[in-house]
Amino acid sequence: MLKVLLVDDEPFIAQGLSVLIDWEKWGYEIAGMVYNGKEALDFLKTNEVDLILADVKMPVMDGITLLKKIREESVSEAFFVIVSGYGEFSYAQQAIKYKCTDYILKPVQKEQLSELLERVNQLYNKRENERSQEEKMKQAYFARYMQSILLGRGDREAVEYISQKVEAPEGLRYVCLALESGEKIMEPQTIRCAQKAVYARCRQYLGDADGYFVFMDLAGREEWFDIGILYDVHLAEKANMTEERFLRTLLDNVRDGIEISVTAYVGDKVEKVEDIYRSFHTAIMALSFQNFDASERIRYYSERKTEESGKIISEEIIEELLKAVEENHRDKIKSIVERVFYEINGADMEPGMIRINMNYLLVRLTHLGLAQDDSVDQNEIISYIRENAFDTRMVRGSRENFETFMLEYADYLCELRKNTPGSVLAKVEKEIRENYHENITLKELSKKYYVNSAYLGQMFRKQYGIPFKEYLNNYRIEKAAEYLLRTDNKIYAVAEQVGYRDLDYFINRFISIKGCTPTSYRKKNRNHA
Repeated sequence: MLKVLLVDDEPFIAQGLSVLIDWEKWGYEIAGMVYNGKEALDFLKTNEVDLILADVKMPVMDGITLLKKIREESVSEAFFVIVSGYGEFSYAQQAIKYKCTDYILKPVQKEQLSELLERVNQLYNKRENERSQEEKMKQAYFARYMQSILLGRGDREAVEYISQKVEAPEGLRYVCLALESGEKIMEPQTIRCAQKAVYARCRQYLGDADGYFVFMDLAGREEWFDIGILYDVHLAEKANMTEERFLRTLLDNVRDGIEISVTAYVGDKVEKVEDIYRSFHTAIMALSFQNFDASERIRYYSERKTEESGKIISEEIIEELLKAVEENHRDKIKSIVERVFYEINGADMEPGMIRINMNYLLVRLTHLGLAQDDSVDQNEIISYIRENAFDTRMVRGSRENFETFMLEYADYLCELRKNTPGSVLAKVEKEIRENYHENITLKELSKKYYVNSAYLGQMFRKQYGIPFKEYLNNYRIEKAAEYLLRTDNKIYAVAEQVGYRDLDYFINRFISIKGCTPTSYRKKNRNHA
């Protein structure tokens, strides 16, 4: 319902207007009736209205003066209609000057008022649509600039734009809210709907002024359903809360009625807008290493005291292990791993505590990897650790697997330091050209050329923009297309010629790359030729 304020010094006229038509039928309700411009201004200080109908001639303050003050002092954005028994053009001129919506003469007719309300309704809807579009554009600009900063590519324009919105640049964090189905089997579409609901509730919780600070899908992993929040300290201060209380209240609001868990991963605090990417990276790392106690709804990447995080392995041993791994001192690595597990067993740690300690170590290993080659994407190192550390069940307390991982990671760091991918990739590409029909794998090639398989995969993706397996499949399909045009061999024979033993798999791959079956491809292109 649009709210209406009636302003007239003659009470019976105001009363007459209030009953002249069925206001509710037209989508309006009478919010108040006052008897001069001064009373109207006082009313507007504590009440919001959408339409004001005011007489021109009134004591204390007339209608034109009221309109002028409302516009010049931005008291209200309400549509303003002058209602007067005076038909002089001078009144209309003044009214138009101050953006008067309409000017109607007394006595007001029912049809005239109905037409006015319909027109105001249209104007209101048009204005709201324009505001909505403008708001979406502003949000899109903010998100675009924010994304460039989070990726470490923010220029001065991006930093200045974001800085205008941030009240407390000395205390910024990136907070990643991740939706996690746990052991429940849920369709991606179901999780996506929940993600949108959480996003909307976050914006509602922060309010119109700070709704810009909420984003979707910035974590960069297809399997993650995340909402990002740019947190600055004033958000909690305005709510008279501590940071942790603010985040817990936020989680309570967004999780209400949603059958999926929502966890906050909190990045490190930074003091400049241009450094937000550092907080973003640490929040994503916290999300990557999400083996902490599942009961904890807010997980900080760091800035936790030893007793708070449950870290029991001594810092001295961790530093020794990191140094041995960086130096690839294999005997020391084995010896220190044994000491680590001696400490774990001596402390009689629960599995949850072991995971916390191992996660802390994995985070330190990630930093160690970044220190070797600053051109390597942090996500590549995280992916390596996830695929190798977690898949070998290192975090579950297996000393043998832990030792194996540490030795392999030491080799991986050596490859990062070498950073000479060109010659190796040339050899790998030659292998594909000459032996594409064989069962070649990245693992076998890495052994042949003495390169860590994970690092070789990363180099290959960086060089060609796609994974090794996809590159090999594409090459095989291109060779298959040549054979289809140049020979009359059966489809299954062509499949075997290019290295496929499964005919159905070959046909599916061919369709996905060429857009048609091998038979159709042969028929169409031979006829075309």
